[in-house]
Amino acid sequence: MKAEAGAQENEKLFARPWTFIRGVPAMKFLPPEGPPEVAFAGRSNVGKSSLINALVGQRGLARTSNTPGRTQELNYFVPDGFSGKPGELPPIALVDMPGYGFAKAPKSQVEAWTKLVFDYLRGRVTLKRVYLLIDARHGIKQIDKDVMDLLDQAAVSYQVVLTKTDKIKPTAVNSLVEETLQKIVKRPAAFPEVIATSSERGTGTSELRAAILRTVQDDG
Repeated sequence: MKAEAGAQENEKLFARPWTFIRGVPAMKFLPPEGPPEVAFAGRSNVGKSSLINALVGQRGLARTSNTPGRTQELNYFVPDGFSGKPGELPPIALVDMPGYGFAKAPKSQVEAWTKLVFDYLRGRVTLKRVYLLIDARHGIKQIDKDVMDLLDQAAVSYQVVLTKTDKIKPTAVNSLVEETLQKIVKRPAAFPEVIATSSERGTGTSELRAAILRTVQDDG
């Protein structure tokens, strides 16, 4: 009964209308620290925006594109009805981070995004966990390992989420989860569970919602 009530609570929060409140192109534009934040990171075109849309059941909330590198800011989303003003704090904020690894943009612009992301990871007190998205078709690449190194060094908790599992054979998903767990087992900041998702089919979204709320609630 307790587990069932928790699942209903998860679905209730994420079933509310959500809204975009701010795009942050530089650290000075970050909203005041208030509600707990969870961020979504990953290589360009890994499916961050699509997964956020699937989590909240709003197809057009986070912008999606087939062009890698389109998300160029930290994009903040909260349940509708919260303006971000003092005294009006939402229970949680979702942060869509710029993709790393490749972007059709000038080098100077890519470097600016990279600095923004890394500064945010190192310095945001209200950041409770990073969900590190890995494309199931490709697995963990060297650049993902580099980001994990950064997160480990900064002691920022992160959890690996496999995306686009509908693009590989169903029998390969469990093997990929186990393989991924083995690759992160000795990493100090990695949460020892991997969630397999598909935004197209909705696979894993309930598990990810539950993981997000546990992270926020466990923090107190």
